[in-house]
Amino acid sequence: MGCKGCSVCSNGSAKGCGSNNGCASGGCNRLNTFDWLSSMDISDHDPFDIAEVSFKNGARKGFFRNPPFAQAFTGDMVVVETGNGLDVGRISLSGELVRLQMRKKGAKEDEVLHSVIRCANERDLERLAEARELELPTMVRARVIARTLGLDMKIGDVEYQGDKRKATFFYTADGRVDFRELIRHFAKEFRVKIEMRQIGARQESARIGGLGSCGRELCCSTWLTDFRSVTTAAARYQNLAINQSKLSGMCGRLKCCLNYELDTYLDALEHFPKNADRLQTVAGNAVLIKTDIFKRLMFYAYEKDNGRGKIFTLETTLVRQIQEMNKKGEKPDDLMSLAVKVEMEEKNIDYEDVTGAVELPEEERRRKKRKKKNKKPFSNSSRGSGGEGAANQARNKEDNPARKEEKGPAQPPGQDREGGRRRNNRNRKKR
Repeated sequence: MGCKGCSVCSNGSAKGCGSNNGCASGGCNRLNTFDWLSSMDISDHDPFDIAEVSFKNGARKGFFRNPPFAQAFTGDMVVVETGNGLDVGRISLSGELVRLQMRKKGAKEDEVLHSVIRCANERDLERLAEARELELPTMVRARVIARTLGLDMKIGDVEYQGDKRKATFFYTADGRVDFRELIRHFAKEFRVKIEMRQIGARQESARIGGLGSCGRELCCSTWLTDFRSVTTAAARYQNLAINQSKLSGMCGRLKCCLNYELDTYLDALEHFPKNADRLQTVAGNAVLIKTDIFKRLMFYAYEKDNGRGKIFTLETTLVRQIQEMNKKGEKPDDLMSLAVKVEMEEKNIDYEDVTGAVELPEEERRRKKRKKKNKKPFSNSSRGSGGEGAANQARNKEDNPARKEEKGPAQPPGQDREGGRRRNNRNRKKR
């Protein structure tokens, strides 16, 4: 639902869609509703005269009265009246399903004041495309102006009305923002009526869209309409690591999908014994390490081992029996005799064993040889390089006693100096 290629199309038509955006699956529009009555040949004697119209490919929706003379049906681009002019949108739902949708959102039929004027013509669609092209440069310029004024706010999206007479700026801020001076600059810069609307981080992600870590489009931009609070307790019940970078979504808040399977985990946790963090045995006290909720297994380790000992797997029934024994003042001998049965049952599962198939050789550490290899280039470079090479060669001899043993026994420093003077004198005489 709500493919990204359809949502970013400038002219409002879906790319590669042969049904003119009116398919019953609702895949051409974000936050769409499956219109299952449109594909059935059923005549309605008392048709519902209110239609649901979506703007900017599902980013915003509203209810408008659909008079018979407009002859607008599901999937048609229509011109609707607003309090500040005209706007162009697409009818996403019509008929009896609109009544159910209004009941779901808490809207009343008496509150619907505006209506559909007519179906949109080519000129209306051209003006709508021009308005959509102005949104990105307007948002960039608006961010520059807000930063120049030093306001602590972020402008996330801009939406122009179909007739380009009004622009709505959606922004996020931690607190209250005094944007009276900002509106004056916007009105002078863009020459349209300005409306500022503050939204939350989740609403901002729903408007912008994107791909989540699961590889699919964000739930808030495709089908999720109500945002419930998500806490870290949902992650703890599901035995997830409390890692903020992995549990956060595109909006910077905790992912909404943490609440999807929370009820299933809470129902499964009812079968586990309570206050089973410690078990007393003759061999020592055992501490709970982790739990496998759906297999109903609990993993314990002895407290004296400090996390380095063996981990014992127990079933929930065995843990309850040990708790009853501890309440009576009795203790089992150890957890080994109780955990063997569970481990044997797990071995019967046909898993592929790759422990002996792939074995890496032990790393051979030869630190002394590496040091020799590193010092050889210095000794080679010192040959035939004049006085500096001789000095380096002498240093290498002093640092590396192994090279001294190869060339012979070490001589006293005085003899070495005398021998060096004699050689220099001989060379001078030859020259």
